[in-house]
Amino acid sequence: MAPIRVVVNGATGKMGTETVAAISREDDLTLIGATCHRERGPTLSVAGGPDVPLSTNLEDLLQRTRPDVLVDFTNATACMEAALTGAAHSTNLVLGASGLTDDDLKQLDAVAHDKGIGVIVAPNFALGAVILKRLVEQAASYFDYVDIIETHHEAKIDAPSGFAIALAKSIGDKKQFTRNTPEKENLPGTRGGEYNGVSIHSLRMPGRSAHHEVIMGALGQTLSLRHDTLGRDCYMPGVLRSIREVVKRPGLVVGLENILGL
Repeated sequence: MAPIRVVVNGATGKMGTETVAAISREDDLTLIGATCHRERGPTLSVAGGPDVPLSTNLEDLLQRTRPDVLVDFTNATACMEAALTGAAHSTNLVLGASGLTDDDLKQLDAVAHDKGIGVIVAPNFALGAVILKRLVEQAASYFDYVDIIETHHEAKIDAPSGFAIALAKSIGDKKQFTRNTPEKENLPGTRGGEYNGVSIHSLRMPGRSAHHEVIMGALGQTLSLRHDTLGRDCYMPGVLRSIREVVKRPGLVVGLENILGL
């Protein structure tokens, strides 16, 4: 079979750079183009492979390269713009941007069916994080209180993380949890955000990558589950798996767990 032809949108960012390197190491995948936010020249150098076209104009690049898959690691707004542009070219989509809303997902579902393409949206591509989510879903029904503590680097533009929201929704949509409301809150916002009784606390500081801890409480006991991302290379097996799967799965899939069979 011919290699899957891939364009990476946001290729010069931290996740994009890691994705470009990972794709270049795979025999069944071929990087044929990349985009960036500001002008960096006409080509992108790829270790161990030929240079590929680099552009600030995704529309033009898609017309020139005709990829099978567009991988996006930008922000929510740029991701939706790129996704709709890719869908107009009947290009399958793998989307890793944080902060996509329910309305965004409905729009992606509609274009996936309209164009007959595959769309995979993953709030987190790390296998350990996906397993954390599944364990939390299994355990949460036995507890009354849940707090999620998530930590990322200081430059992350949104809070909470998309994965923290996905965690909260995965259990909060099934059950209303108990959330303590103190008689006096000395500093407004101290109890964090809330989704159906699930409290979410976001930390932003240098030296951190992506860390999610879920603490569940009931009478006389707590259970803590935690996942730590130590490097962006941990996301790559999930990204590569998604690229291979999206060409075989028309329609919208949300969450890496749904292509791993967890």
